[in-house]
Amino acid sequence: MPDADAQTAWLAGETDLAGFRSAARHLIAQGIEPQCVGWQVAGRAEADLFGSTTMPVTAAGGVPSHAHAPLRLPAAIVALCERAALHSDPRRHGLVYRLLWRLAHEPGLRDDPLDADRMEVELLARAVRRDMHKMTAFVRFRQVQGPSADGFPVSHMAWFEPQHHIVEATAPFFARRFAQMRWAILTPECSARWDGHKLNYGPGAGREDAPPADVDERLWLTYYENIFNPARLKLSMMQKEMPRRYWKNLPEAALISSLTARSAERSGRMIEQGGSDPVRRRPAASLALRLDQRVEGSVLASRDAPATLAALRDATQRCRACPIGHSATQSVGGEGPQRAPLMLVGEQPGDQEDLHGRPFVGPAGQLLDRAFAHLGWQRDALYLTNAVKHFKFELRGKRRIHKTAAQWEAAACLQWLEHEMALVVPKAVIALGATAARALLGRTIGIAAMRGTWLTRPDGLRVLIAGHPSALLRLDHGGFDAAFAAWVNDLRQAAPFAESTVPPAT
Repeated sequence: MPDADAQTAWLAGETDLAGFRSAARHLIAQGIEPQCVGWQVAGRAEADLFGSTTMPVTAAGGVPSHAHAPLRLPAAIVALCERAALHSDPRRHGLVYRLLWRLAHEPGLRDDPLDADRMEVELLARAVRRDMHKMTAFVRFRQVQGPSADGFPVSHMAWFEPQHHIVEATAPFFARRFAQMRWAILTPECSARWDGHKLNYGPGAGREDAPPADVDERLWLTYYENIFNPARLKLSMMQKEMPRRYWKNLPEAALISSLTARSAERSGRMIEQGGSDPVRRRPAASLALRLDQRVEGSVLASRDAPATLAALRDATQRCRACPIGHSATQSVGGEGPQRAPLMLVGEQPGDQEDLHGRPFVGPAGQLLDRAFAHLGWQRDALYLTNAVKHFKFELRGKRRIHKTAAQWEAAACLQWLEHEMALVVPKAVIALGATAARALLGRTIGIAAMRGTWLTRPDGLRVLIAGHPSALLRLDHGGFDAAFAAWVNDLRQAAPFAESTVPPAT
């Protein structure tokens, strides 16, 4: 039985969030308990969960002078309630009001995510968010000629059938995404139209009001058919992300049955064809080069390969194979004798290296010089370089903070390292860190497990695995001395090559 003092709160429409907020504030201020309030939407006859009502309360009703203090809620809870109020469930206003009432009288509820009312509101809000996401993903515009049936000038029109009252909440996404296009989205409940400057909303429409397929749609179907990868087909996952209820309005859905039916046959043909050639191949120079060969006899002695280290540095300055080169000050080439018997390869230049154009002149380089002093090595007898030739960083205020290059960015720089090695022809190489080891050996190397170990490349060149000096700089003072001594001991494995006689440069 409804309470004798029950009241009705009338809303102007299904998406009248402003009206709901105003009425909820008024009712809470009046001390009206949830079971005494019924919520009605203009134009709808259904009553909600809390029963029939009397004594209408409208959104325009003012709050009397003896009202309680206004309810203040965290922004996250306000957003949650607003999303839930867009659900199609006719009980939603009563449920949200009950949660708001309890939040006003039970402050501890704000920190109780497992409360039954709050969990139910979150389920409603989650369904609304999912429906909004599906709308942004599955709206398909078709080109139209001239004004629409009601005279509104549009160039593209789409039909969509949402499950909840989300059109007004989602339309701003399309206004931002297609700001230069005059469009209209028709749904059974309402329509959204963009004239290039302002969003307008109108009454709903029928499926017959949407335009037929156009030339652009045929192009889209051709594209969709050609990008379909049968080897990656997972029907259950596809239907989870693209539920069948949306298929009737998706032009590409007509192709799904035939494409899935032929997926096994197409996968078999792909396997029979074998692998395709990659766009960027690992240079064959290092695989063909032997320690007793001169540069003129290698693959790199072609007309297009840099013939000198100076020419190589000029070529790296112009390289834009990855985005790093656009933001760096300059490329940083190697430094040392062209016939140095030992080459050290680091990861990439740092801030100081980028400014000075020389490798290992920053804090990591100073630590490397300190290691050379312990080992008795002469820096100018070694060849120092990096696997990546430009400085990758991110700005934090005015500071440029080192950022590790992605694998594809290091792969784009691999050709320059291979050219460099072919010109220097070292007898051995020290890989300082994981990026250098991967570039030199073509696979991921665990530095902690393999440090101090010699590995051999397919071309016969020996590579000593060692940590990068920058890793030591991140240690606290208590562990630095032992780690530095261990690192120097790892480098010592290459002493026979570092102490070799350096042949004259050619």
